[in-house]
Amino acid sequence: MVEPITAPQHFVPPTARELRSQAVHRLQVGLFGLCAMLLIVGLANIINDRTRLIDTSDPIQQVVAVDAKPKKASSDPLADIGVVPAADPSPSAPPAPMTDPEVTGAPADGQ
Repeated sequence: MVEPITAPQHFVPPTARELRSQAVHRLQVGLFGLCAMLLIVGLANIINDRTRLIDTSDPIQQVVAVDAKPKKASSDPLADIGVVPAADPSPSAPPAPMTDPEVTGAPADGQ
């Protein structure tokens, strides 16, 4: 059980000097926090700009791409094993037109 307070408790209000000291302290903490946030945002902006300027391609990916086996064109797996006929039996490239004068027998322009 709590005993009642028998002696009067006196509240001493803070003096003007103490109030001013608290206000200045709060102002200092607030300004310090604001400056810290500005510095953090500025640093993040600088880092973001630098990463945009740097070439983002990874040199390891180039090495892996050179060493990798060439990928085969996508095909139908059922047609590959012979279960169903292939939709495009064997695509062939059209023959390139011959432009060499020695092969075609046409006269050369400069002669």
